[in-house]
Amino acid sequence: MKYLVIMFLFLAACSQMETKKMGRVEVNPQKAKAPRIQIPSNLTAEQMVSQGHRFYKEKEYNKAFDYYITASEQNKDKAKDLEIKLWALRSSIRANRHIETLDLSGQVLSNPNELNESQLLEVTNYRIRSFEYLSDYLGALETIETALSQTKLAKDHTAFKIKGQDFIDNKLNEDQLKYVSEKMQILNYKASALFRLADIAIDKKDLDMARKNYSMVNSLAPNSDLGARALDMLSQLDSLRRVEPKNIGVVLPLTGKYNSISQKTLRGIEMGLGLYGANPSPYRLSVIDSEGSPDQARRGVEKMVKEDHVIAVIGSLLSKTANAVAAKTLDLGVPSIALSQKAGITEVGSTVFRNSMTSQMQVRELVRTAMEDLGLKKFAVLYPNDQYGVEFANLFWDEVRARGGQVTAIQTYSDKETDFKEPIQRLVGTYYIEARADEYKMHLQEWAEAQTKKSARNSPPEDLLPPIVDFEAIFIPDNVKAMGQISAMLSFNNVKSIYLLGTNIWNSPQLAKRAGANASQLVFVDSFISSDQKFIQSEFVRDYKSLFNEEPGIFEIQGYDSALMLRHLITAGNSSRESLTKALNNLKDLPGSVGKLTVNEDREIIRPVIALSVSGGNIVPFKK
Repeated sequence: MKYLVIMFLFLAACSQMETKKMGRVEVNPQKAKAPRIQIPSNLTAEQMVSQGHRFYKEKEYNKAFDYYITASEQNKDKAKDLEIKLWALRSSIRANRHIETLDLSGQVLSNPNELNESQLLEVTNYRIRSFEYLSDYLGALETIETALSQTKLAKDHTAFKIKGQDFIDNKLNEDQLKYVSEKMQILNYKASALFRLADIAIDKKDLDMARKNYSMVNSLAPNSDLGARALDMLSQLDSLRRVEPKNIGVVLPLTGKYNSISQKTLRGIEMGLGLYGANPSPYRLSVIDSEGSPDQARRGVEKMVKEDHVIAVIGSLLSKTANAVAAKTLDLGVPSIALSQKAGITEVGSTVFRNSMTSQMQVRELVRTAMEDLGLKKFAVLYPNDQYGVEFANLFWDEVRARGGQVTAIQTYSDKETDFKEPIQRLVGTYYIEARADEYKMHLQEWAEAQTKKSARNSPPEDLLPPIVDFEAIFIPDNVKAMGQISAMLSFNNVKSIYLLGTNIWNSPQLAKRAGANASQLVFVDSFISSDQKFIQSEFVRDYKSLFNEEPGIFEIQGYDSALMLRHLITAGNSSRESLTKALNNLKDLPGSVGKLTVNEDREIIRPVIALSVSGGNIVPFKK
């Protein structure tokens, strides 16, 4: 006996586990049922039904149900009992007593032949509604499956099919879909469940399982719209699986504002793949112009993978499109090397690498140099209103505050700005004269008294108000051209003898010329020195100058090293995307353009960060 009890408990536990696995609702019917009201014991079943009708008419459905169900329990007339149960069901569904509805509808539907067409449809709909209310969509679907086998409900089959399809498309979880695909008899539902399971497999990057499920869909419903969609997905999966190891994808903003740096980067990539010279390598490039658009970048990646079968992707340069490229390559299982400084880009996924100094790395070293080596405490920030400028401005402010410094002035400007007079006047408090009205009147009076010759033509100068310079340095996260224009306008507005701080995009041979009188006050960061003789005499620089008759910079270096890594690893035999991803993770000490290339545990290509300045017209390591 004890053995039988143990076996019973074990089987009950297994049943509960299976129920839970399928996502069915577990409810103790006795606990879930609402307590009944006290029914007078002297009432006959007929009187109870009469009271139930009265409460039903008054929309007191809980009381109506209790009278009906008590009457049903006492009634001995089977013909009348069915009618009483139907009224009880009408009451329970309106009172949201869904456990009672399921219990009672199960009893009524156990003998469907006793129901006419209208009654069968009514009770079936009540049962579906209660399952749906309790989020037991599988129970609802099983009820629909039974309804579709009822010839009495033939004219309602289309509506039931649509309802069931909605559950499969939008309600069922993965385990429930598996149950439908394995246990249910309706082929359309099985095919739909398998299609959704295939989509889920793709999300999980399990392309083999996705392929298996799409194939089963096509077998079950070969001439249907769903079967055609499954065939299309199989074709796309075949495209994804196909890889041309010598094809490399590139995503760059080749039109618009960033065309120049994109062309520099592309030249570096072409050199890194060995596409120049008397004996060019067999590598090929598939180049997509992102136009600075995340959507365009995503579409471009998909095209390169599905049509050109690239083994890897290099890009994007811009923070604006970096996430789009990283996310799409991750979705497609393709390793990518981002050239963007966008924070956290490698955190997108395990196939995403980066060959660029991060914005955090640069700001950390720049602020450390300014505060520890130069002893500066107060800063201004003048930045372009684009993603690059905003990101660096926020990081700089946070780093200064974390080190106990102050940002005393901050001003943005349009990324299309060319004059910079107004942004600088706003930065130093000379734009809004009314805000310094008393001071302005004093200076105006002093100027008027200083005039030796009165004339109606004389007017006060624009720089009558002196600038408020309550900072020791200005951080300008913009390119060399913008910095040069800002430097000139600062001097014009009598803002002098302050440091100008920048990022690695200042590392250009034109820096000193652009900065003019402020050249000696520049401090920025990068991983190499463009004027260093070791760099100038390197094979990479010599080859680049001989090909393009100009000096390479950071963008050419990033492109070159990224392509060189891929070329080296693919030539070594890593001809699949999976093996190439693994090899990139393990890359160490590969000789690159300015030093050895190593990938760390965060999938970042390690590079030093050093502070630089200008001396004698040349970029040199910063010295205190």
